[in-house]
Amino acid sequence: MLRISSMVSPKSRFDVIGQLGSLRRYARALTRDAGEAEDLVHDALLRAYERRGSFRRGGNLRAWLLSILHNVFIDRQRARQAEAAREDAAGQLAGTSVAPPQDHAVRLAQVRDAFYQLPPEQRAALHLVAIEGLSYLEAAEALAIPLGTLMSRIARARAALRAMEDAGGENAGGDTSTSHLRIVGGRDDRTP
Repeated sequence: MLRISSMVSPKSRFDVIGQLGSLRRYARALTRDAGEAEDLVHDALLRAYERRGSFRRGGNLRAWLLSILHNVFIDRQRARQAEAAREDAAGQLAGTSVAPPQDHAVRLAQVRDAFYQLPPEQRAALHLVAIEGLSYLEAAEALAIPLGTLMSRIARARAALRAMEDAGGENAGGDTSTSHLRIVGGRDDRTP
């Protein structure tokens, strides 16, 4: 039989098992659900065990356990209300978002496809600098290549991307004088 003797002096022991009926009845009254009531009783007994040092000698064990059960129930209710408020706020934020325009999605897919057509060594170098934000020196160290080699690969990758874009006539009105590709970590060698 389970007895919690560490709650009080060794001479007087209180039987927690004898209090389960009261705890279950009160939990069912609070939750109106048998499964949730069992979870509530479990959590209340766990909290009682953790806080067994706060039980006063000669105190009423049943009243103390019921008080703990009630407090656990209130804590759960508050947590549910807070979660519902967070979900509501997130739902309101989600409602204000605007779906991306189709043109942007198509353009992004085109840039991605052009990037994937680059040779692997150029793709790796450009990715580390332009996407991951590494300095040239950090990227060169990551790839275990000389700094000049890295810079050369990035320059060739940028030139290849510009050539792919120009060949596709992707700019508005067929104007190839301005590139939509952003120059990151360097300068554009194409000067008008």
